[in-house]
Amino acid sequence: MNAIDSATVTSLRPVWRQVLATSYRALEDSVAGVRPGQEDNATPCSAWTVTQVIQHAAGDQLAYAKMLGIGAGPSYDPFSPSGTVDGPATALVKEAIEQTATAWATVSDDTETVPTPLPHGDLPTPVAGVMCGLDAAVHAWDIAIATGGPSPLDEELAGHLLAAARQIVEPLRQWGAYAAVIEADGAPSATPVADELLRYLGRVPR
Repeated sequence: MNAIDSATVTSLRPVWRQVLATSYRALEDSVAGVRPGQEDNATPCSAWTVTQVIQHAAGDQLAYAKMLGIGAGPSYDPFSPSGTVDGPATALVKEAIEQTATAWATVSDDTETVPTPLPHGDLPTPVAGVMCGLDAAVHAWDIAIATGGPSPLDEELAGHLLAAARQIVEPLRQWGAYAAVIEADGAPSATPVADELLRYLGRVPR
């Protein structure tokens, strides 16, 4: 794995907790916006349905929590979601986020590195926190796009997420966690940073 650029760590250190909180709200809001009958809608996230993306996103958060010493992790494989949820999907996501938020609250501001469920292992705390937020925020976008909701990615949030992604994502493509970068089509956009983030993660901005 490549070393993490120290300038990126420094830039994310003052903002990583806010990035996490904003990303958590984005995921909860997108899931809350799913209307009856939309649970099986196709999403931009591979061949998964809305419910499968929700399961995956919740499972990833629980995996971060476990690595930080809280909870037992997901009871299912987040990379093979069933597409069926017992009870409201909002409750599944809320529980996962609360557990992971509790885990991150145990991490002090002067903690240099923390363990992660990523193949990279331990990462600088600000980068690990923002990558945890990236997972929530990008799947919030997947769900919103699939259900006709507004994009949860504003330019400020996208900029912080992109900074961390550029340090971490490349090795993950070989495992299929992210698709190849999509080149810009040259069309003007009101959200160029968010669009760059999405293309970098193998998604077509819409």
